[in-house]
Amino acid sequence: MKKVLALLLSLTLVIAMFTACGKKNETEETTTTPTEAPVATEAPAATEEPAATEAPATDAAGAKTGLAIVSNIAKSKDAAADADGTAEAYSVAVAVLVGADGKILDCKLDAIQSKVNFSTEGKLTTDLAAEIKTKQELGTEYGMVKASSIGKEWNEQANAFAAYVIGKTVDEVKGIAVNEEGATTDADLAASVTIKLGDYIGGIEKAVASAQELGAKEGDKLGLAITSDVSGSTDATADAAGLAKAYNYYTAVSVGADGKITSSVLDASIVEVNFDTTGKITTDLASTFQSKQELKDAYGMKKASAIGKEWFEQANAFATYVTGKTLDEVNGMTVTEDGLAGDADLASSVTVHVGDFIKVINKGVTNAQ
Repeated sequence: MKKVLALLLSLTLVIAMFTACGKKNETEETTTTPTEAPVATEAPAATEEPAATEAPATDAAGAKTGLAIVSNIAKSKDAAADADGTAEAYSVAVAVLVGADGKILDCKLDAIQSKVNFSTEGKLTTDLAAEIKTKQELGTEYGMVKASSIGKEWNEQANAFAAYVIGKTVDEVKGIAVNEEGATTDADLAASVTIKLGDYIGGIEKAVASAQELGAKEGDKLGLAITSDVSGSTDATADAAGLAKAYNYYTAVSVGADGKITSSVLDASIVEVNFDTTGKITTDLASTFQSKQELKDAYGMKKASAIGKEWFEQANAFATYVTGKTLDEVNGMTVTEDGLAGDADLASSVTVHVGDFIKVINKGVTNAQ
Protein backbone atom coordinates (compact mmCIF):
# COMPACT_ATOMS: atom_id res chain seq x y z
CA MET A 1 0.00 0.00 0.00
CA LYS A 2 2.82 2.32 0.92
CA LYS A 3 4.49 1.54 -2.41
CA VAL A 4 1.29 2.49 -4.25
CA LEU A 5 1.03 5.76 -2.40
CA ALA A 6 4.66 6.53 -3.13
CA LEU A 7 4.12 5.83 -6.83
CA LEU A 8 1.04 8.08 -6.98
CA LEU A 9 2.93 10.86 -5.23
CA SER A 10 5.81 10.59 -7.74
CA LEU A 11 3.38 10.78 -10.71
CA THR A 12 1.73 13.86 -9.19
CA LEU A 13 5.10 15.60 -8.85
CA VAL A 14 6.04 14.82 -12.46
CA ILE A 15 2.73 16.20 -13.80
CA ALA A 16 3.17 19.34 -11.69
CA MET A 17 6.66 19.86 -13.16
CA PHE A 18 5.39 19.60 -16.77
CA THR A 19 2.57 22.00 -16.01
CA ALA A 20 4.97 24.55 -14.51
CA CYS A 21 7.29 24.29 -17.52
CA GLY A 22 4.39 24.87 -19.88
CA LYS A 23 3.33 27.99 -18.01
CA LYS A 24 6.91 29.24 -18.00
CA ASN A 25 7.16 28.85 -21.79
CA GLU A 26 3.87 30.64 -22.33
CA THR A 27 5.07 33.53 -20.17
CA GLU A 28 8.31 33.89 -22.15
CA GLU A 29 6.47 33.91 -25.50
CA THR A 30 3.96 36.51 -24.38
CA THR A 31 6.69 38.74 -22.95
CA THR A 32 8.86 38.27 -26.01
CA THR A 33 6.15 39.26 -28.48
CA PRO A 34 5.77 42.86 -27.22
CA THR A 35 9.54 43.44 -27.31
CA GLU A 36 9.66 42.23 -30.92
CA ALA A 37 6.71 44.43 -31.94
CA PRO A 38 8.87 47.51 -32.69
CA VAL A 39 10.55 45.51 -35.46
CA ALA A 40 7.32 45.77 -37.41
CA THR A 41 7.28 49.56 -36.88
CA GLU A 42 11.00 50.23 -36.85
CA ALA A 43 12.43 53.77 -36.99
CA PRO A 44 13.11 53.69 -40.76
CA ALA A 45 9.37 53.91 -41.41
CA ALA A 46 9.22 57.00 -39.21
CA THR A 47 12.47 58.55 -40.45
CA GLU A 48 11.47 58.07 -44.08
CA GLU A 49 8.33 60.18 -43.61
CA PRO A 50 10.12 63.58 -43.56
CA ALA A 51 11.61 62.77 -46.98
CA ALA A 52 8.16 63.28 -48.45
CA THR A 53 7.98 66.78 -46.95
CA GLU A 54 11.59 67.90 -47.28
CA ALA A 55 12.38 71.56 -48.10
CA PRO A 56 12.87 70.98 -51.86
CA ALA A 57 9.25 69.95 -52.17
CA THR A 58 8.02 73.19 -50.62
CA ASP A 59 10.74 75.60 -51.85
CA ALA A 60 9.75 78.08 -54.56
CA ALA A 61 10.67 77.05 -58.08
CA GLY A 62 13.60 78.73 -59.80
CA ALA A 63 13.07 81.60 -62.22
CA LYS A 64 15.14 83.14 -65.00
CA THR A 65 15.94 86.87 -64.90
CA GLY A 66 15.96 88.88 -68.12
CA LEU A 67 16.64 92.49 -69.13
CA ALA A 68 16.31 94.17 -72.52
CA ILE A 69 16.89 97.64 -73.92
CA VAL A 70 15.37 99.16 -77.08
CA SER A 71 16.75 102.58 -78.10
CA ASN A 72 16.14 105.04 -80.93
CA ILE A 73 16.67 108.71 -81.82
CA ALA A 74 13.70 109.04 -84.19
CA LYS A 75 12.18 112.06 -82.40
CA SER A 76 15.31 114.20 -82.64
CA LYS A 77 15.00 117.41 -84.67
CA ASP A 78 17.13 120.19 -86.12
CA ALA A 79 17.42 123.62 -84.54
CA ALA A 80 15.31 126.34 -86.14
CA ALA A 81 15.06 130.11 -85.89
CA ASP A 82 12.19 129.83 -83.43
CA ALA A 83 13.25 126.73 -81.51
CA ASP A 84 16.34 124.90 -80.32
CA GLY A 85 17.20 121.58 -81.83
CA THR A 86 16.71 118.43 -79.76
CA ALA A 87 18.69 115.24 -79.71
CA GLU A 88 16.49 112.69 -77.98
CA ALA A 89 17.77 109.28 -76.97
CA TYR A 90 14.60 107.32 -76.26
CA SER A 91 15.21 104.04 -74.46
CA VAL A 92 12.67 101.45 -73.35
CA ALA A 93 13.74 98.96 -70.68
CA VAL A 94 12.03 95.66 -69.85
CA ALA A 95 12.73 93.35 -66.91
CA VAL A 96 11.19 89.89 -66.59
CA LEU A 97 11.16 86.81 -64.40
CA VAL A 98 10.39 83.67 -66.41
CA GLY A 99 9.28 80.27 -65.11
CA ALA A 100 10.51 76.86 -66.19
CA ASP A 101 7.44 76.52 -68.42
CA GLY A 102 8.39 79.67 -70.35
CA LYS A 103 5.60 81.76 -68.88
CA ILE A 104 6.26 85.25 -67.58
CA LEU A 105 6.10 85.34 -63.77
CA ASP A 106 6.65 89.09 -63.45
CA CYS A 107 7.32 92.02 -65.75
CA LYS A 108 8.40 95.65 -65.27
CA LEU A 109 8.43 98.37 -67.93
CA ASP A 110 10.06 101.80 -67.99
CA ALA A 111 11.35 104.31 -70.51
CA ILE A 112 13.58 107.35 -70.48
CA GLN A 113 13.83 110.35 -72.81
CA SER A 114 17.35 111.74 -72.51
CA LYS A 115 17.12 115.11 -74.28
CA VAL A 116 19.94 117.48 -75.18
CA ASN A 117 19.05 120.82 -76.79
CA PHE A 118 21.28 122.93 -79.03
CA SER A 119 21.02 126.23 -80.88
CA THR A 120 21.31 127.20 -84.54
CA GLU A 121 24.97 127.93 -83.79
CA GLY A 122 25.52 124.37 -82.61
CA LYS A 123 25.85 125.40 -78.96
CA LEU A 124 24.40 123.27 -76.17
CA THR A 125 21.53 124.91 -74.30
CA THR A 126 20.73 122.12 -71.84
CA ASP A 127 21.97 121.91 -68.25
CA LEU A 128 24.06 118.77 -68.55
CA ALA A 129 24.03 118.24 -64.78
CA ALA A 130 20.24 118.22 -64.49
CA GLU A 131 18.56 115.00 -63.32
CA ILE A 132 16.79 113.02 -66.02
CA LYS A 133 13.80 111.10 -64.70
CA THR A 134 12.30 107.99 -66.25
CA LYS A 135 8.62 107.91 -67.16
CA GLN A 136 7.88 105.78 -64.10
CA GLU A 137 9.64 108.36 -61.93
CA LEU A 138 7.83 111.26 -63.57
CA GLY A 139 4.42 109.70 -62.92
CA THR A 140 1.77 112.38 -63.39
CA GLU A 141 4.50 114.92 -64.27
CA TYR A 142 4.84 113.22 -67.64
CA GLY A 143 1.48 114.71 -68.62
CA MET A 144 -0.12 112.01 -70.76
CA VAL A 145 -3.33 111.82 -68.76
CA LYS A 146 -4.73 115.08 -70.16
CA ALA A 147 -4.37 113.77 -73.73
CA SER A 148 -5.42 110.20 -72.95
CA SER A 149 -8.75 108.98 -74.26
CA ILE A 150 -9.02 106.73 -71.20
CA GLY A 151 -7.65 109.22 -68.68
CA LYS A 152 -4.61 107.11 -67.85
CA GLU A 153 -1.04 108.33 -67.33
CA TRP A 154 1.88 106.58 -69.08
CA ASN A 155 3.06 104.77 -65.98
CA GLU A 156 -0.48 103.51 -65.30
CA GLN A 157 -0.77 102.14 -68.81
CA ALA A 158 2.71 100.61 -68.75
CA ASN A 159 1.96 98.91 -65.44
CA ALA A 160 -1.36 97.63 -66.77
CA PHE A 161 0.35 96.13 -69.82
CA ALA A 162 3.08 94.57 -67.66
CA ALA A 163 0.39 92.97 -65.49
CA TYR A 164 -1.47 91.77 -68.61
CA VAL A 165 1.48 89.74 -69.92
CA ILE A 166 2.07 87.90 -66.63
CA GLY A 167 1.18 84.24 -67.08
CA LYS A 168 1.72 84.43 -70.85
CA THR A 169 4.44 83.00 -73.08
CA VAL A 170 6.37 85.15 -75.56
CA ASP A 171 4.33 83.72 -78.43
CA GLU A 172 1.13 84.78 -76.67
CA VAL A 173 2.53 88.28 -76.10
CA LYS A 174 3.58 88.55 -79.75
CA GLY A 175 0.10 87.41 -80.69
CA ILE A 176 -1.60 90.39 -79.04
CA ALA A 177 -3.74 92.06 -81.70
CA VAL A 178 -2.61 95.60 -82.67
CA ASN A 179 -3.66 98.04 -85.38
CA GLU A 180 -1.44 99.75 -87.96
CA GLU A 181 -0.40 102.37 -85.42
CA GLY A 182 0.65 99.73 -82.91
CA ALA A 183 -2.19 100.20 -80.43
CA THR A 184 -4.05 97.13 -79.20
CA THR A 185 -7.37 96.16 -80.73
CA ASP A 186 -8.20 93.84 -77.83
CA ALA A 187 -11.21 95.45 -76.15
CA ASP A 188 -10.32 94.39 -72.61
CA LEU A 189 -6.71 95.51 -72.89
CA ALA A 190 -7.65 98.75 -74.67
CA ALA A 191 -9.71 99.74 -71.64
CA SER A 192 -6.47 100.31 -69.72
CA VAL A 193 -3.76 100.56 -72.40
CA THR A 194 -3.87 102.84 -75.44
CA ILE A 195 -0.13 103.52 -75.89
CA LYS A 196 1.66 101.98 -78.86
CA LEU A 197 2.93 98.55 -77.90
CA GLY A 198 5.59 97.82 -80.52
CA ASP A 199 8.68 98.65 -78.45
CA TYR A 200 7.28 96.98 -75.34
CA ILE A 201 6.37 93.75 -77.10
CA GLY A 202 9.78 93.73 -78.81
CA GLY A 203 11.47 94.44 -75.50
CA ILE A 204 9.62 91.62 -73.75
CA GLU A 205 10.65 89.23 -76.51
CA LYS A 206 14.32 90.23 -76.12
CA ALA A 207 14.18 90.10 -72.31
CA VAL A 208 12.72 86.60 -72.25
CA ALA A 209 15.21 85.39 -74.88
CA SER A 210 18.14 86.69 -72.80
CA ALA A 211 16.79 85.49 -69.42
CA GLN A 212 19.15 83.32 -67.38
CA GLU A 213 19.05 81.27 -64.19
CA LEU A 214 20.91 83.58 -61.83
CA GLY A 215 19.37 82.61 -58.49
CA ALA A 216 15.89 84.16 -58.59
CA LYS A 217 12.93 82.20 -57.27
CA GLU A 218 9.26 82.34 -58.08
CA GLY A 219 7.71 84.85 -55.69
CA ASP A 220 10.76 87.13 -55.50
CA LYS A 221 10.11 90.83 -56.05
CA LEU A 222 11.34 92.23 -59.36
CA GLY A 223 12.91 95.66 -59.72
CA LEU A 224 13.86 97.67 -62.82
CA ALA A 225 15.94 100.85 -62.83
CA ILE A 226 17.53 103.29 -65.28
CA THR A 227 20.01 106.10 -64.73
CA SER A 228 21.03 108.57 -67.43
CA ASP A 229 23.98 110.94 -67.83
CA VAL A 230 24.40 113.43 -70.68
CA SER A 231 27.49 115.19 -69.32
CA GLY A 232 29.62 113.86 -72.19
CA SER A 233 27.81 116.10 -74.70
CA THR A 234 29.80 118.87 -76.47
CA ASP A 235 29.24 121.92 -78.66
CA ALA A 236 29.78 121.84 -82.41
CA THR A 237 32.91 123.63 -83.63
CA ALA A 238 34.50 124.37 -86.97
CA ASP A 239 36.72 121.35 -86.45
CA ALA A 240 34.33 118.85 -84.91
CA ALA A 241 30.64 118.00 -84.93
CA GLY A 242 28.60 118.68 -81.86
CA LEU A 243 27.70 115.65 -79.76
CA ALA A 244 24.61 114.83 -77.72
CA LYS A 245 25.57 111.77 -75.71
CA ALA A 246 23.22 109.80 -73.45
CA TYR A 247 25.05 107.26 -71.31
CA ASN A 248 22.49 105.07 -69.52
CA TYR A 249 22.83 102.27 -66.98
CA TYR A 250 20.14 99.65 -66.41
CA THR A 251 19.47 96.83 -64.02
CA ALA A 252 16.92 94.10 -63.44
CA VAL A 253 17.12 92.78 -59.88
CA SER A 254 15.12 90.24 -57.90
CA VAL A 255 14.84 90.48 -54.14
CA GLY A 256 13.89 87.73 -51.70
CA ALA A 257 11.65 88.00 -48.65
CA ASP A 258 14.75 88.49 -46.48
CA GLY A 259 15.73 91.61 -48.44
CA LYS A 260 18.70 89.95 -50.12
CA ILE A 261 19.36 90.27 -53.83
CA THR A 262 18.67 86.91 -55.45
CA SER A 263 19.69 87.87 -59.00
CA SER A 264 20.94 90.86 -60.93
CA VAL A 265 21.50 91.81 -64.55
CA LEU A 266 23.45 94.95 -65.45
CA ASP A 267 23.59 96.69 -68.81
CA ALA A 268 24.45 100.06 -70.32
CA SER A 269 23.86 101.93 -73.56
CA ILE A 270 25.56 104.85 -75.26
CA VAL A 271 23.33 106.72 -77.70
CA GLU A 272 25.00 109.54 -79.65
CA VAL A 273 23.59 112.20 -81.96
CA ASN A 274 25.83 114.56 -83.93
CA PHE A 275 24.94 118.06 -85.15
CA ASP A 276 26.83 120.82 -86.96
CA THR A 277 27.46 124.51 -86.31
CA THR A 278 24.12 125.40 -87.90
CA GLY A 279 22.18 123.16 -85.53
CA LYS A 280 21.47 120.56 -88.18
CA ILE A 281 21.54 116.91 -87.11
CA THR A 282 24.02 114.86 -89.12
CA THR A 283 23.25 111.42 -87.64
CA ASP A 284 20.77 109.17 -89.42
CA LEU A 285 17.58 109.27 -87.32
CA ALA A 286 16.83 105.68 -88.37
CA SER A 287 20.00 104.47 -86.66
CA THR A 288 19.71 101.51 -84.33
CA PHE A 289 21.67 101.07 -81.14
CA GLN A 290 22.87 98.04 -79.22
CA SER A 291 23.49 97.88 -75.49
CA LYS A 292 26.89 96.83 -74.14
CA GLN A 293 25.52 93.38 -73.26
CA GLU A 294 24.41 93.02 -76.88
CA LEU A 295 27.71 94.31 -78.28
CA LYS A 296 29.76 91.94 -76.10
CA ASP A 297 33.32 91.73 -77.55
CA ALA A 298 32.45 94.28 -80.22
CA TYR A 299 32.44 96.98 -77.53
CA GLY A 300 36.23 96.68 -77.53
CA MET A 301 37.21 97.09 -73.87
CA LYS A 302 39.13 93.82 -73.58
CA LYS A 303 42.21 95.03 -75.48
CA ALA A 304 42.59 97.98 -73.10
CA SER A 305 41.67 96.04 -69.95
CA ALA A 306 44.39 95.33 -67.38
CA ILE A 307 42.68 92.02 -66.59
CA GLY A 308 41.71 91.16 -70.19
CA LYS A 309 37.99 91.32 -69.47
CA GLU A 310 35.32 92.82 -71.73
CA TRP A 311 32.74 95.24 -70.24
CA PHE A 312 29.92 92.70 -70.19
CA GLU A 313 32.13 90.18 -68.40
CA GLN A 314 32.97 92.72 -65.70
CA ALA A 315 29.32 93.78 -65.36
CA ASN A 316 28.30 90.14 -64.97
CA ALA A 317 31.01 89.61 -62.35
CA PHE A 318 29.76 92.59 -60.35
CA ALA A 319 26.16 91.35 -60.62
CA THR A 320 27.27 87.98 -59.27
CA TYR A 321 29.17 89.70 -56.45
CA VAL A 322 26.10 91.56 -55.15
CA THR A 323 23.83 88.51 -55.37
CA GLY A 324 23.12 87.26 -51.87
CA LYS A 325 23.75 90.68 -50.33
CA THR A 326 21.37 93.23 -48.84
CA LEU A 327 21.33 96.79 -50.12
CA ASP A 328 23.15 97.92 -46.96
CA GLU A 329 25.92 95.44 -47.73
CA VAL A 330 26.16 96.68 -51.31
CA ASN A 331 26.38 100.28 -50.13
CA GLY A 332 28.95 99.27 -47.52
CA MET A 333 31.40 97.78 -50.00
CA THR A 334 34.82 99.41 -50.23
CA VAL A 335 35.33 101.81 -53.15
CA THR A 336 38.59 103.66 -53.82
CA GLU A 337 38.86 107.42 -54.41
CA ASP A 338 38.98 106.65 -58.13
CA GLY A 339 35.64 104.81 -57.93
CA LEU A 340 37.14 101.34 -58.29
CA ALA A 341 36.37 98.23 -56.26
CA GLY A 342 38.45 98.17 -53.08
CA ASP A 343 37.88 94.47 -52.44
CA ALA A 344 40.84 92.52 -53.81
CA ASP A 345 38.79 89.53 -54.95
CA LEU A 346 36.28 91.76 -56.75
CA ALA A 347 39.02 93.90 -58.28
CA SER A 348 40.47 90.78 -59.89
CA SER A 349 37.38 90.56 -62.13
CA VAL A 350 36.04 94.14 -62.13
CA THR A 351 38.29 97.10 -62.95
CA VAL A 352 35.64 99.48 -64.35
CA HIS A 353 34.25 102.21 -62.09
CA VAL A 354 31.59 100.64 -59.87
CA GLY A 355 29.80 103.82 -58.76
CA ASP A 356 27.20 103.68 -61.55
CA PHE A 357 26.59 99.99 -60.85
CA ILE A 358 25.94 100.71 -57.18
CA LYS A 359 23.71 103.69 -58.01
CA VAL A 360 21.45 101.80 -60.42
CA ILE A 361 21.25 98.74 -58.15
CA ASN A 362 20.11 101.03 -55.32
CA LYS A 363 17.26 102.25 -57.49
CA GLY A 364 16.46 98.74 -58.70
CA VAL A 365 16.17 97.24 -55.22
CA THR A 366 14.15 100.24 -54.00
CA ASN A 367 11.77 99.85 -56.95
CA ALA A 368 11.39 96.15 -56.18
CA GLN A 369 10.27 96.97 -52.64
